[in-house]
Amino acid sequence: MRTDKRKIVLVGTGMVGMSYAYSLLNQGVCDELVLIDINRKRAEGEAMDLNHGLAFSASHMKIYTGEYKDCSDADIVVICAGVAQKSGETRLDLLKRNAAVFQSIVRPVTESGFNGVFLVATNPVDIMTRITYSLSGFNPKRVIGSGTTLDTARLRYLLGDSLRVDPRNVHAYVMGEHGDSEFVPWSQAMIATKPILSLCEEEGVVCRGELERIEDEVRGAAYRIIEAKQATYYGIGMALTRITRAILGDENSVFTVSAMLKGEYGQSDVYAGVPCIINKNGIQRIISLSLTDDEMKQFQHSCDTFGKVLKAFYKEGRKRIGNKS
Repeated sequence: MRTDKRKIVLVGTGMVGMSYAYSLLNQGVCDELVLIDINRKRAEGEAMDLNHGLAFSASHMKIYTGEYKDCSDADIVVICAGVAQKSGETRLDLLKRNAAVFQSIVRPVTESGFNGVFLVATNPVDIMTRITYSLSGFNPKRVIGSGTTLDTARLRYLLGDSLRVDPRNVHAYVMGEHGDSEFVPWSQAMIATKPILSLCEEEGVVCRGELERIEDEVRGAAYRIIEAKQATYYGIGMALTRITRAILGDENSVFTVSAMLKGEYGQSDVYAGVPCIINKNGIQRIISLSLTDDEMKQFQHSCDTFGKVLKAFYKEGRKRIGNKS
């Protein structure tokens, strides 16, 4: 990992990518930001627009449109490129189209000599991160998905609001798939060092029904946002920025990113959202929480849910791009 300057290459200048870029600029996270998009003209326009705001920022970032060769000395390559799910389209169909997009991205990035960390945001993010790992041949610790980082932030916000506690003092996680099968391991949820489940025994504080309501709201948040404004992008842009800061700052901070499991939680050769320590090398290690038997079953179900989609993708006879362990 280079330490003389902080360089990020962003692939995909759609709403998610540019929300991320805008957040990077406002927080002064990096020194150099390169924008790559199949629509180069759009990327050029986005670079111009960001540069015009530099005078109002504390940042001294160098922002420009580039090519895959510019990845050679980057610290992080962030992939936000992909196609949106069409009405009536299955997850398998979406996977096929996004897998083709990733083949056109990951190989030229690695061929440039890139030796940093991949950070993936494209959905279905757990599967697309697995595909990025397979295409790149990188150590899985250096291939990370945004996972359930944003879902975890939503959970802490809602819990903090319900319990009238600063969300920064809420320690709870959303695990598994970034999608419908994600779940909250309530046995591990705390306010400071007090288990939230113990609060259920204190009359007038919180009840299990309220926790279930919050979990359902977290799981359905994206659907409600999409219904209201057709897409989600600010939250994930800020989540990606926070993960980026942890990598560039060598923080050893904990986030529920999508990580390759090798026996943790009884799963192997699969990417899923789990608490991980993040530093300059990507995933320093996965934190294995002491889940209850029921929570382990929920995690198994979540992994099986997107695992079936990935297996179906391979079964259709497409080129295998994911059998490394």
